[in-house]
Amino acid sequence: MSLVRNFATVGSATLLSRVLGFVRDVLLAATLGAGPVADAFVVAFRLPNLFRRLFAEGAFNSAFIPLFGRTVEEEGDEGARRFAGEIGSALLFCLLVLTAVAQILMPFVVWALAPGFADDAQKFDLTVMMSRIAFPYLIFMSLLAYVGGILNTYQRFAAAAFAPVMLNVVMSLVLATVLAAGITDNTALGIILAGGVMVGGVVQLAVVVIDLKRLGFRIPVYRPRYTKSAKRLLALGIPGVVAGGVTQINIAVGQIIASLQEGANALLYYADRLYQLPLGVIGIAIGVVLLPSLTRQLRAGQTAAYQHSLNRALEFSLVLTLPAAVALAVVPHEIVAVLFQRVRFDAAAVDGTAAALMAFSFGLPAFVLNKVFSPGYFAREDTKTPMKFAAVGMVVNVGLSIALFPVLKHVGIALATTLAGWVNTGLLIVVLWRRGHFHPDLKLLRRLSLVLLASLVMGVALHFAAFYLAPYLGGGVLAVRVAALGLLVLTGIVTFGVVTQLSGGADLVGMAKTLTRRNT
Repeated sequence: MSLVRNFATVGSATLLSRVLGFVRDVLLAATLGAGPVADAFVVAFRLPNLFRRLFAEGAFNSAFIPLFGRTVEEEGDEGARRFAGEIGSALLFCLLVLTAVAQILMPFVVWALAPGFADDAQKFDLTVMMSRIAFPYLIFMSLLAYVGGILNTYQRFAAAAFAPVMLNVVMSLVLATVLAAGITDNTALGIILAGGVMVGGVVQLAVVVIDLKRLGFRIPVYRPRYTKSAKRLLALGIPGVVAGGVTQINIAVGQIIASLQEGANALLYYADRLYQLPLGVIGIAIGVVLLPSLTRQLRAGQTAAYQHSLNRALEFSLVLTLPAAVALAVVPHEIVAVLFQRVRFDAAAVDGTAAALMAFSFGLPAFVLNKVFSPGYFAREDTKTPMKFAAVGMVVNVGLSIALFPVLKHVGIALATTLAGWVNTGLLIVVLWRRGHFHPDLKLLRRLSLVLLASLVMGVALHFAAFYLAPYLGGGVLAVRVAALGLLVLTGIVTFGVVTQLSGGADLVGMAKTLTRRNT
């Protein structure tokens, strides 16, 4: 199965998840607006997500997949089962200990992540309560990453990719019920929403466990031990905590500073959700598929295939990312207003979210390229080099956030995250190229320049289209506003597609035919 086909499988699943995530966030905006409960929910939900992406998806996957892939190649399925059993028992033990400690120290954890909440006792107590309920979500999501890594190594990407859809289904049902019941009590809302996160975690884990059973891969149960496999995983995983989770670390830093501005965390959350759509569909899909593919090719000594995979991943990612970044930068206000402005999400919230979204949009290509080039290091079991670059990025992020926040408020935090992302990604690219592990050819560079040109032409078309559609986007019946936004999006897609195809920036028609042929 080709890389593009696998990218499409994971990307389509992520797209469905993000679309349903928008439904969830629209309901969340209508239910909570940008008030104190929204601020508390953002911190409570982001807390287990932060640890999940740092320790599970970031450190764990960057170390586990190359080691597990090597075990499959060298020792076969039996050795792979033994390795998976040893790592699984150690992982679960660590998760249980971490969760127990977090429950005890939750007031201190919340204070560390959102010190500004301490001035409002009710908001602080509500955040602590919601965080305690939601934190065990980390256990289910970490086990999901673990099982998903096994499935991905065996080229089974669909279940792990579609699992996040279930969280958005569960949370949308919970929020719709809250709206229908007219629940407004802050404590009741907090308990219900945090409980919904927990249920969503259970359902997601069930999806991948069922697929693992279909694969016929049985994981033996061992008592937790510090084995040679666990020691090697830990050695690779510690640098991966920083390298794999740099974006989340930067977001956490921004969250701490944003807690000093009323409603800022909620505004950044809604903006983050919007730019995470293309980042998730493109970046996550590439990261999930590329690491096991590069690992397998390097283990087999297929250097040419490795270079081909890396170059095609770069080309594919920017063909989709550059136009998305330009669109988010040109029409952020129109997007935010149509998707979120209703009930308790007012015009001021739209302006604040749109400004942050524009700042995030300039960093979108950097965040996606990070997903492309990091596997070039991880596949060689090198997590220390990305860790060093991530540390540089964090220093840049913290310094710029502190410097820009007094002037630009929450927008300064978004801009700092963007600039730090470019610093980190730039270092990844340059060093990988200098080591001879990345060889971009002239054909690739020519195509990418044409894709950038097509994206800029599309941006101009969107600007004028938004001007003429302004009466339909700005007010009136929601169905009309949604239709106008759909027309605006269609204008961008058609403009970019035509210019890219005619200029030779990318063979979009050929890609579509390839996917259709492989699906028949």
